[in-house]
Amino acid sequence: MSIAPKTTTVTGPGNPGWLGSAHGTDATRTVTLDVSKFTAGTHYPDGFIRGGTPVAKITATGKFGPYTPADSTTGLGDLVGFVYGDFPIDGQANVVAAVLDHGKVREARLPIAVDAAGKTDVAGRIQFV
Repeated sequence: MSIAPKTTTVTGPGNPGWLGSAHGTDATRTVTLDVSKFTAGTHYPDGFIRGGTPVAKITATGKFGPYTPADSTTGLGDLVGFVYGDFPIDGQANVVAAVLDHGKVREARLPIAVDAAGKTDVAGRIQFV
């Protein structure tokens, strides 16, 4: 086991155009993403979970996965917020990421659409513009 520092340079697509304002970006929530819950071709086709990806909290583990409206049993059907920034997968099972759970979001620029139920879940915390 090495205790040497590891430096990683992230050069992903990085498009913050989905943000509606800077409001809330200084107070993001740190979460653990359960990569097994995401689909490579949908959620990280370039090896990155993209900024603006809608996420929900998995009830059993406390980790986060993709918001999945049809899933009413695991917690993934309750939108919590959006991944803030691009996070590389690098073959990891879990990825520590930032989630925007308060602020403005440009709905038309999200990498994955959010349905009416998801908007209701975050009403009062996330404003869609």
